[in-house]
Formats: sequence, C-alpha cells, structure tokens
Amino acid sequence: MTTLIGMRPLFHPSIEEITVEGILHALSDPVRVAIYADIVSQECSQNCSTFLTVSDKTVPKSTLSQHFRELREAGLILGERRGVEVHNTSRCTELEQRFPGLIRAIVNAHAIQSRDEARGRKRAARRTARRALTNK
Repeated sequence: MTTLIGMRPLFHPSIEEITVEGILHALSDPVRVAIYADIVSQECSQNCSTFLTVSDKTVPKSTLSQHFRELREAGLILGERRGVEVHNTSRCTELEQRFPGLIRAIVNAHAIQSRDEARGRKRAARRTARRALTNK
C-alpha cells in the first residue's frame, strides 16, 4: 500500500508482507521501541514532533524521521498526512491477527525493562547523594 505525501510516496507494506524478522529488527533500537510502545499505548494518532524527546534524550528531527520510516516499513505503524504533519497509528489489530500475542509480548517486555531501568537510575541517584553527604 502506498500513500502519497506531496510528491513522495510513503511505503506501507501489506499485512502479508510483514515478517517477524522485520518487526524484531525495527524494534531492536531502544528509541524505536520506546516510540512504538508510546504509540501503542495511545488511543489516538501521534505526530512525529511528539517524540522530539524520547527516554529523556533529545532526538534530532532527521533521526526521528528515520526511526519512523523504519517502523512504517516494518509494518508496525501507518503514517497519515494531516497538513504539514504526519500522524502515526499502530497496526496492532492487523498484527495481532497475523502474529497473535507478538506485539503485546514485546510491548510488555519493554515496559518491564523500562521500569527496571528507572529503578536502577533511582538507586544510583540515592547512592550518589549518600556519597556526597558522607564526603562533606
């Protein structure tokens, strides 16, 4: 399926063209999996500029465009032109029919990992604060 944005087409693979390997490759990048997990969790579409900061890191617009292209070409999202913005929605319903449980498992695993990383950062911050107090 191809959608035109101005003169440049956006490629969206048909559901039959989507592969597990393509999905796993697209979601192997920490920024992309964080973007995708956020899109999946939202009821409405998300525009690209929503993600200029991902996991407390600034992402340049050019890099962000590449991340969205990877997600779109893997078949994970649909991009729709609205004025000058592209809004992105998850293809979860279609993907669930093709690969039952796969997306839910990946998004759940990402949530667990993110929670564990946040706890680790919190513990490290407490240790640093304690060291700072004892070194005074």
